Amino acid sequence: MFSRGMTVAIIQARMGSERLPGKVLLDIAGQSMLERVVRRVQRSQSIDQVVVATSINPADDRIAASAELLGVLATRGSEDDVLGRFADAAELLRADVCVRVSADSPFIDPEVCSLVVSRFKSANPPVDYTSNKLQPSFPLGLDVEAFSREALERAAREAREPFERSHVTVYMYQNPGRFTLLSVMSDRDLHAWRWTVDTPEDLEFARAIFERLGGGNDFSWRDVVALIEREPELAEINRHVTGRPISAG
Repeated sequence: MFSRGMTVAIIQARMGSERLPGKVLLDIAGQSMLERVVRRVQRSQSIDQVVVATSINPADDRIAASAELLGVLATRGSEDDVLGRFADAAELLRADVCVRVSADSPFIDPEVCSLVVSRFKSANPPVDYTSNKLQPSFPLGLDVEAFSREALERAAREAREPFERSHVTVYMYQNPGRFTLLSVMSDRDLHAWRWTVDTPEDLEFARAIFERLGGGNDFSWRDVVALIEREPELAEINRHVTGRPISAG
């Protein structure tokens, strides 16, 4: 089993977004989306340190400045080679376990983070990569991936295709012969529920949920489920929005 070591949550963030430019710094009920993600990840007892990994693009200076104001480190690297950017951040912080979270996931949940990290660390025999993305069952926007720094460094050395470099973990989970994988699933299949933020409708949904739940960051993902079940019209705000699948194109 994996020793505890240093567990670092690396939050992927940039200002560029085709459908909702600058989304990670947009306001959600009094806090930026980035602050929501940072504060909610910090609530996980499985996380020792949080870092924001952004790019060297001047547009991302605002993200680095925001991270500093939030009291967390910001590391910067290639805008296109996100895999390399993550590997550099993990090396700088001497992470033993890396936890990937996206800055467009304001509902990211401490409980889910801890669950994925715990499954990763307790796996016997050890695994390279654990996530709730392999067999999706949690609402979209609660994605958490945990992997060893060794696996991250190996992926960074071996991945060649542009889409493998622009997506941090795709080389790992698309090569199960080279990496050992472990899936984490929810007790309910709610993957059709969309809680990520990539469009104005998604932002409207997020604002409505946070406002109804008091504007703080101490509620759980199960509280969101209960709210939507009480007020199903909330899910209609962004139900029509579709995601963009990862491809080699």
